[in-house]
Amino acid sequence: MTPAVFGHGHLRLYLLHVLAERPMHGYEIIQALSDRFGGAYVPSAGTVYPRLGKLEADGLVSRLADGRRTIYSLTPEGRAELAARSAELDDIEAGVGDSVRRLADEVRASVGEAMTSLRAELAAATREARDEARATGRRVDEAVSVVRGEGRERLHRAESAIASARLDLRTELRRAAGDDRLSEEVVSLVEQRLRDLTDEVRAALRR
Repeated sequence: MTPAVFGHGHLRLYLLHVLAERPMHGYEIIQALSDRFGGAYVPSAGTVYPRLGKLEADGLVSRLADGRRTIYSLTPEGRAELAARSAELDDIEAGVGDSVRRLADEVRASVGEAMTSLRAELAAATREARDEARATGRRVDEAVSVVRGEGRERLHRAESAIASARLDLRTELRRAAGDDRLSEEVVSLVEQRLRDLTDEVRAALRR
């Protein structure tokens, strides 16, 4: 499970902190948060936009239509609240550093688990090739070489497919976010389908 990044109410204050740099539209805010976490944490539109709406309702943030985009800015009241809670913001910044490290550890563990599964699959295929070679009289080293070559080729295809899909989806999602067309329904769909796909692939690797 991904560790919680912000404590209760902390993201609200951190959004004010981000907007103190300059006015931004929604996607820029999400990207700024992602950059601060080195890409290890990317908040969803469904997380950010409702909080921006609440900040606007409280008079701390204003918004201005700019074509198809909405630009968010701090109000004087928002700057005053940010200044009054500067000590709390320092604690949040320290917590963000801890969260980045936890997220990085989780990513490394996930990658390590995936690599372990792939190595186990290749080792099992190698054993099967050896057994089959002995049973059929085929040279063992030749059979193992073929399996390992096929394993590398399959891994390359899988990685290429993942990279291509990631690039395509990222481009489309960024374009939609920039135009304020990235709905919570779409984000939820992406999250659910990726979870489902990850579970299916892991299950297939363990069979």
